[in-house]
Amino acid sequence: MVRHLILWKLKESLTVEEKNTVLNNMKEHLEGLVGVVPGLASLKIVINEMESSNADVMLDSVLESEEALKGYQGHPAHVEVANTYVRPFTEVRMCIDYKE
Repeated sequence: MVRHLILWKLKESLTVEEKNTVLNNMKEHLEGLVGVVPGLASLKIVINEMESSNADVMLDSVLESEEALKGYQGHPAHVEVANTYVRPFTEVRMCIDYKE
């Protein structure tokens, strides 16, 4: 199994209302990829609610293998969600992948 973790910081130019909409859309559409993308065993979006954090949202996902991770990254459904609901609204992205 491979764990794929991402931390994002939303663009500072977004209003509070826009940030809430973006976060809800990210959660709905990214979590909706489970069962659509082969090899994606689980995916959870964590929205920051604590002032001690310096990221706004975290993606915590588990994939069956490194090959499944590569397939996920290029899967049309994932690319569409990322291009529509994530990339236009984020300014910082950090990622770590590791085998469990």
